[in-house]
Amino acid sequence: MKDKIVFDIETKNTFADVGGEQNIDKLDVSVVCVYSYLNDKYICFEEHEFEALADIMQNAELIIGFASKRFDVPVLNKYFKYNLHAIPHYDILEQIENSWGRRISLDLLGEANLGMKKSGHGLDAIDWYRNGEMEKLKEYCTQDVRITKEIFDLIRKQGYLWIPQRNIPQMGKAELPYNEEDHIPPQGSLF
Repeated sequence: MKDKIVFDIETKNTFADVGGEQNIDKLDVSVVCVYSYLNDKYICFEEHEFEALADIMQNAELIIGFASKRFDVPVLNKYFKYNLHAIPHYDILEQIENSWGRRISLDLLGEANLGMKKSGHGLDAIDWYRNGEMEKLKEYCTQDVRITKEIFDLIRKQGYLWIPQRNIPQMGKAELPYNEEDHIPPQGSLF
């Protein structure tokens, strides 16, 4: 049985450090955290452990993230000997944009649907890395993965998420039907 992996990355540097968003491939990863459905376990990987991470990702039937197609995968792909883009992928933010027509932060989405908030900000993660505070960095990344996983579970269970509205107190309902067969096609070569 293949695994489903929820993941998130943190970087060592910012877009300002690498000359802008057009240089996303120049960002370096500090830590990656994953949740394995098969093992019901959260695991964090530092750069020297990315070979083990590569094996986990390569053997997944589906990877799940938040803004992961436009950020996490392009940054992480350079660390692997295969094309991470080839693994079946469910990007929650992409699904929301397709359904709702706009982006929303993971923090707002987590609070609206789960009562859970992020434990910091992406720029905090870079500071923690630079200050050698790896446990704090891993806790932050794990919390992001936990929120992402719980949101994915809600999508699978109920087929929608509540979306906070701008300038009005009522929330909108974004329909996000999930069908396992639609998101896990037969896997081709990753090389």
